[in-house]
Amino acid sequence: MRVLVIHQPVPPQATQDNQDVLVQASAVADALTRLGHEVVIHPGGESSAELVQLLYRERPDAVFKLVEAFFGKDFFQWLAAGILTELKIPFTGNDEDALFLTGDKLIAKSILNEAGLPTPEWIVPHEIARDWLESWERMCLAGKSPDQHAPLQAVAGERVFRRIQQRHAARWRHVVRHSVFDLDIGSPHEFLCKSGWSHASAGLVEKLCRIATPDDELQLLNDLSRRSRESQEPWFAERFINGREFNLSVIAGENGPIVFPPAEIDFSAFPPERLKIVGYSAKWDPDSFEYSATPRRFAFPPEDEPLLRQLETLAQRCWQVFQLRGYARVDFRVDPNGQPWILEINTNPCLSPDAGFAAAAAQAGWSLDQVVAAILADALRPNDSSRRIN
Repeated sequence: MRVLVIHQPVPPQATQDNQDVLVQASAVADALTRLGHEVVIHPGGESSAELVQLLYRERPDAVFKLVEAFFGKDFFQWLAAGILTELKIPFTGNDEDALFLTGDKLIAKSILNEAGLPTPEWIVPHEIARDWLESWERMCLAGKSPDQHAPLQAVAGERVFRRIQQRHAARWRHVVRHSVFDLDIGSPHEFLCKSGWSHASAGLVEKLCRIATPDDELQLLNDLSRRSRESQEPWFAERFINGREFNLSVIAGENGPIVFPPAEIDFSAFPPERLKIVGYSAKWDPDSFEYSATPRRFAFPPEDEPLLRQLETLAQRCWQVFQLRGYARVDFRVDPNGQPWILEINTNPCLSPDAGFAAAAAQAGWSLDQVVAAILADALRPNDSSRRIN
């Protein structure tokens, strides 16, 4: 089978988190070659039109999609899936709907909230929601793709973009409705400021924002508004869960999703004054304290069994609620009372050999070749069994 491995373009000066996709592409291509496939690796292009041209030129039997950004924004990675769907080319991983709904963290949190799944409370200023809705609607009414150049009529993605923009407006109204605007300032609250779009901890302020007075709250809202204006991305504040952190990796199996053994981030080397989170340095700076002091662990005492089962159930519920396929990772924090909180559903997790997904798979006895084979098999599966919980 001829398999085209696509990823976003990576300029020479790209940051480490963006360069990592090249490691993924090489590892996946090597695995596909060992599995007997004809493999081509190629950047997906800077625009929808370039991706369409690439697909018509290469004419693959299937696409192994590793696109993590489009038009320079993580959120627009769903466009690649939408174009592949329009062209009826089988592709790996999640579809446009799942990537869209989880790619905007605020929309994902509103869906989790509606589904009765635990996610930390959040704050988004009214003006961010209003301005973001207006800018999105202007972009869609102009009939242009997010790069502001190629008319959508020129690419296969026009219907995709129209479908998504309708959902986006409706979903952001849910974001506003579920956001916490009026805090009970009876006791201090702690929040982390985050970009609603950036992933790989690139849009995370690694400092707690403590709110104890109305002036503190006003300062936080002003800071979020400023960050949103400067980045052209929606920012929000999420209640900080001071506790344990877990990652659960999930892959589509022939009879439904398979949850790999849970991984916990070990913060035991952190001194008391250091914030126990997995920030950018912990993921991407090998010379940093955080990088070496945040190992994963897969061994747990018997008393953790009820919690681990609960985490597995919640990961399966996320798969069901967002109708996932291919593979995903769900990130949790667990508070001192043992209550899990869903931070994020990553529908395009890293497949590098040293990343968390491969590590969790190895704990279950899976090689990277087996992971890649299962992901490709799901892309070629004629039914939707991978989306269901049996």
